[in-house]
Parts: sequence; structure tokens; C-alpha cells
Amino acid sequence: MTGIGLPADPAGHRDLAEQSRAQGDELAALAHLLAAQVLEAGDAHAGKCLADVGTGYFMKNEHATARRWYELALRLDCGLAVAWQNLAVVHAQAGDHRQAEQCRDRAYGLQRVFVEDAGQPRRRVVLLCSGRTSGNVPFDLLVPTPDNCRIKYAIDYAAPAEDATLPASDLAFNAIGEPDIAEPLAERLCLFARHYAKPLLNPPERIAATRRDRLPALLDAIAGLQTARCLRLDDLSAVPASTPGALVQWLDANRLALPLLVRPAASHGGAGLTRCTELAGLDTALRAKPGPGYLSAYRDCRSPDGYYRKYRVLFVDRRPYPYHLAISPHWMVHYYSADMLVEPWKREEEARFLADPQAELGAPAWSALTALGRRLDLDYAGIDFAQLANGTVFVFEANATMLAHRERPGGPLAHKNSSIQRIADAFEHLLQKHSA
Repeated sequence: MTGIGLPADPAGHRDLAEQSRAQGDELAALAHLLAAQVLEAGDAHAGKCLADVGTGYFMKNEHATARRWYELALRLDCGLAVAWQNLAVVHAQAGDHRQAEQCRDRAYGLQRVFVEDAGQPRRRVVLLCSGRTSGNVPFDLLVPTPDNCRIKYAIDYAAPAEDATLPASDLAFNAIGEPDIAEPLAERLCLFARHYAKPLLNPPERIAATRRDRLPALLDAIAGLQTARCLRLDDLSAVPASTPGALVQWLDANRLALPLLVRPAASHGGAGLTRCTELAGLDTALRAKPGPGYLSAYRDCRSPDGYYRKYRVLFVDRRPYPYHLAISPHWMVHYYSADMLVEPWKREEEARFLADPQAELGAPAWSALTALGRRLDLDYAGIDFAQLANGTVFVFEANATMLAHRERPGGPLAHKNSSIQRIADAFEHLLQKHSA
């Protein structure tokens, strides 16, 4: 359904219920009848009930509808922290970052700790999260409910004194995996780590070492592995460009040469990424991206058949596990734009990689990845990479923010689920080990 807002009176929702039913949308009809009932009864929990409807739409990625239900719920009860929290996500995904920030401030001003508990969990896990922005490890696969009671802690909004008031827990997982997000919180995270008496997975100082410009030094001298020269700047637009000669001189002084990749800090999935092959294009890209970011040397990693391959391997307790392979005709490889769902041969090759990555990549490459996992020294991390013609692993990025989720059973990507289950099982074993 469309519209700017939802009515706050029972009669209005009954009218909307009839309209929804006439359009064949029985779910919306039931939602509006529920709203009419709780509004008519003057239920003290009406706001929460309507926010729950919003969350139902939110989970279905129907964000425009979710927004209207959240806004109605918050008109009735402005103290619903979860409604503000999810509304922030809706605004952020719509590109309205000012509204998103305001909603986050409202959410975490009300509440910093969110406990997700059901049944009889095996353990209680504190998840250290950044409330202000993204950069958190995707933990639904790794720390699932109801096996775990999840104590999500927006530590960037919490005063140090609040650490001592957290609910009882068995261990903590630092889910702030993006080093550019974690760096401003370094002192705060280290203070938590110093006083937390239980095991802490992914210690903050090891996250910091995975920043793009620090990665070449961290991974230096691993046999069979290469990284790209990378420079971090506090302001990309401040690079000298009064003349082309000045820009060339600056590049030479910083041991950089075209082609180059320009990207904003804390960005993933190709967001804001530009490949520059000429000075004019580089200058345009730098002026278009004020603020912190990276300049990285570009390496053409095409396979002999002309396709670009991007492999992802995840590390649990420093051991490598294959997660996926994307094969694309374009240099910027994304799984869902690479026609993986359209071309069966690509999924067949991916399935071979998942079944026996060492056989597909070769023993030297798998040995290099195993060494990289030990060098990262993180409880959970991942790497995106290509394999060069001589078998060398070329690293795109390696950090703790790598996505991991199950695929729909019976769907075109269901072949991935056995490998994904191995990752989930390995992390469960890790949790058992540290919470024993």
C-alpha cells in the first residue's frame, strides 16, 4: 500500500483493512484490524503492538510500509528504542543519513543494551556493536538464537560505567569488525577489554591491524601471496591537483602509479569505488570523494578464459573455510551481478571449489591462505582474493566484516549450505571452547 502516513484512529484502520482485503492483501488487512483493536481498547502497549507490525514488514524488506507503522507506533509511544533503531536502518538505506543519525541517537539515548533471549540458551554472549554506523560482523549465522542469549551492546553510545551493569555473560564477541569504524573507538574498546573478566573474541588491537593500508605489512613475506600498495588519506580531495604535473609528482612521492582504485574509508561491496586509468579521471574521483579514503594499486586479475574470479574464504579460530566464488566478465566482481544465478557452469565451478578448495586452488595457494589465517590471528575473519596465472593468491581485502549467511533450501544457491554449515559448526565449537 502507498501513502505518507497511517491514521491513529480505529475507524481509519478499519477502512484500510477493507481496502487491503479488496486488493487481495490479507496480511495488510489483518494488520489494520489489529491496529483498530488496540487503538479502540486504549491498550497501554498499543505502540509496541504496532511496532511489531512494522518489524514484520521490516523483516520482509518492505521498508516503506515498515516506516509508516514505526512512525505510527512512535506517535503513541516515543520510548520504543527498537522502533527508532530499525527506522534508522530504513532511512539509511533510503539515503537519508541525517534522519538515520537522528533516529539512532533517539534509539541509543533510550537504550544501549538489547537482550535477545528465547528458550534455554546454552550460553550468554555480549556482542560489542557500533550503533552509529555499519561495520559490525554479521553475527546471525555465528551466534544464533535460541542457542545463544545475545546481549547486544551499543558501546559507542555507552559510558564506561555502564560496562559493569551489563547482564551476566559467559563471553564477549567484538563485532565491530571494520577497522575504520573501530579506530575512533579504540580507547573505549580497550577499556572494556581490560576490565571484562571473561574471554573476548576478536580483540580490538587485532582488528586495527587489518586496515587496508596496514594489510601489506601484516601479511608481508607469506609465501604464495601478494597484496597491493595502499595509501590512506584523511581527505581524498586534499591531494594536490593544481596542475597534472603536481599530481604526478605527488603520486611519485607516494610510490603510486596509474591505474589506481579510489574508495571512501569504511566502504565495502564496491560502494564509492572508482578505477582510474588517466590523470583527469583520478583528479575527478578525488574531488568527488571528500573525507577519508584509500588509494590502492590496481591489478588486472583476469583468468586465462577472460573472466574475473573473486574467491571468499572465512577463518574461524584461524582455520580457513571456503564460502563462495563469484565469476564475472567485469573487473568489479559482485556475486549477484555476476550472473551466478543464470549460468550453471559458474555454480558448478563454485561447487567444486566449496567441495575441495585445495584441489581447485592448488596446495601452495591453500597453504598461503592457512598462513594468512594464522597471521590475522582473529577468531573470525575472511578474505576476498583472486588467483593469478602463476597460482599466487592476490588479496583484495582481509578483515572481520565478511558476510556469511545461509541460502534458501532448494534454491539455486542451496549447494553452498553444506559449506556454510561447516562455518557455523566451527564457530559453535569455538564458543563452546571459550565458554566452558
